[in-house]
Amino acid sequence: MQVSRVEDPRERRAIIVEMVLVGIFTFGFSGLYAVLSLIEMQLGAGMSESTVALNPTSSANVTIDVLREAMRIIKLFAIGGLGVYLLWRSGFRPSGIGLGRPAARDLPPGVGLAALIGLPGLALVAAASALGFNAQLQPAPDDTPWWRIVLLCIVAIGNAVAEEIVVVGYLMVRLKQLGARDGASLLASSLLRGSYHLYQGVGGGLGNVVMGLVFGRWYQKTNRLWSLVIAHALIDIVAFAGYALLSDHLSWLGL
Repeated sequence: MQVSRVEDPRERRAIIVEMVLVGIFTFGFSGLYAVLSLIEMQLGAGMSESTVALNPTSSANVTIDVLREAMRIIKLFAIGGLGVYLLWRSGFRPSGIGLGRPAARDLPPGVGLAALIGLPGLALVAAASALGFNAQLQPAPDDTPWWRIVLLCIVAIGNAVAEEIVVVGYLMVRLKQLGARDGASLLASSLLRGSYHLYQGVGGGLGNVVMGLVFGRWYQKTNRLWSLVIAHALIDIVAFAGYALLSDHLSWLGL
């Protein structure tokens, strides 16, 4: 992907203001909230004694719960769409940022990246929980009905679209326009990804920094975002749906 450094001071200021606003409305503020959640856990019972529900039921009323989940899904896809739109307004076509028409060639690396991150990630969760560096995670409510599992799978896809487009594609393109080197933009993207997962504990934050380094480097080498979206979606689908179906057998993971 060819991204030219922006030299005009007005354009540079406009990009910086845009990035700040996008950060506030998306994952930048999520990172700050996660840091506060981490501090709150430490001031309270401690990370190892805290339980974090990743996808809690929002209402005892099934209809309201479904509608809220639908709104959550729409918001996630809108966040991803915002990143694409802002870059498109600046002259970057979706195909230019790695979001051209999905191709079969994106599936194998997507599955491979999911396995590369997901399998060691389970070991990291177990180790971090055993050492007291992670909260007890509950990816899905107990006794989850089949229709909620379907919704959780769609949420997983929404998470993947929003995060990979904004935290990898959008952020890296904008930083490159401001003159950042590949290493600096990779580090910034990875630290941002880790920051908004700190509500899970230090282990969750560090694990996602590693994920960010792998995913970001893949993007820099291939300029393909679809593989990352596929990988991220698979990781979350397995985590959410797998927990809902097998929670009674996952106590060894600290879940």
